[in-house]
Amino acid sequence: MITEIAAKSILNRVHGMPFSWSINPYRGCYHRCVFCYARRTHTFLERSGIGDWGSDLSVKVNAVAVVRRELSRPSWKGEHVAIGTATDPYQPLEGRYRLTRGILAELARARTPAHLITRSPLVIRDIDVLQDLARAAGAGICVSIPTLDEALAGKIEPTVAPPRQRLRAVRMLADAGLRVGVAVAPILPQLTDSEDSLRAVHAAAAEAGATQTWHSLLNLNEVARESYFGFLRAEFPALVAEHAAIYRVKYAPKAMVDDIDARVARARKHVRFRAADTIVARPRRVQLSLPELI
Repeated sequence: MITEIAAKSILNRVHGMPFSWSINPYRGCYHRCVFCYARRTHTFLERSGIGDWGSDLSVKVNAVAVVRRELSRPSWKGEHVAIGTATDPYQPLEGRYRLTRGILAELARARTPAHLITRSPLVIRDIDVLQDLARAAGAGICVSIPTLDEALAGKIEPTVAPPRQRLRAVRMLADAGLRVGVAVAPILPQLTDSEDSLRAVHAAAAEAGATQTWHSLLNLNEVARESYFGFLRAEFPALVAEHAAIYRVKYAPKAMVDDIDARVARARKHVRFRAADTIVARPRRVQLSLPELI
């Protein structure tokens, strides 16, 4: 079910992050990633973060007009904006509604720096607007690719384009002079955490023109936990007991996090990310570096 709604505000204040504001043009996400931490946000609206997350979707149809008004206020200081923190801004709905594209155009008009994160190759449709934003204030794009194993990707990200298509999008964005990174995230214990798997993703990202990668280990809030354990019981039942021991709380034990960090360091040790010839924003405000952007 798709519900068109009128939002009162689009810019959301953020605390404790390297960016000050966030924008999410949609509620829910068609991608249905089994590990998604944002599934919990559906419960705020008395919807199910399990059954409804990928099928009961809301579209903030007035998002572009509202963000134009918010960015035009004398009090707006042009602080950094993150797009897609609780839903993919390029899920299939964007092909019809074009809200993300409109929002990017307004950010460029207001000379407000921004970055976005997505799992969708649809982002290449907006290369022209992203270039405008990059010139006006600064723009960063992060494409999430947790594994190159297409069979596994189809299980954990059931409606997302295959990894090879996302890598092609990274190449096109990089060739267009845009700063683009790859999120090797989340890393899934016993599924995508081997050094060979991690090395393959990092090498492919570098080959595609990404200027960097970042990673994080799976964490499970109460709703994501229900979703992910349902996936494990259906697809990898032998891993259920081990995961129950690992995830007694939301986060994996620090020793495991440290071990994954060390594996990533070894996996990317000989991978060379080349600094791309990226578009440079016209001077106005202090710009965040790419590591801070994503």
